[in-house]
Amino acid sequence: METRDNTRTEKNDIQGNDIVLSKVVNAGKRIYYLDVKQDKKGELFLAITESKKVAMAGEQARFERHKIFLYKEDFDKFTNALHEMLAYIQKNNTVNFVPPKNPGKKIGDSLPLDNAPIQLDVDFKYD
Repeated sequence: METRDNTRTEKNDIQGNDIVLSKVVNAGKRIYYLDVKQDKKGELFLAITESKKVAMAGEQARFERHKIFLYKEDFDKFTNALHEMLAYIQKNNTVNFVPPKNPGKKIGDSLPLDNAPIQLDVDFKYD
């Protein structure tokens, strides 16, 4: 995962919000952008963007984008639901897990090989 500064001017112009902090998650054919943005009132919120390259026969490839905006009043509810969904997937996933090819990945970059509970430490600090 890489951290980027607020130089993504194309996204800044499209949304009209300043990007304060950005992380990129490269996931195969998809790229996820996690952006902390500031609205016109100065409040911070999280914008999650999924970008997927779509190739059409005979056409130039284009990108499909989907966005989710999370505001501070929803952080706790979202975090709790995410924990619940990840735990369910880990408990009920019947597909064999294949470890990542990159041994240099940090702990937490992929699902554990055993049945240990998923631990997700998300700490939203806001006033």
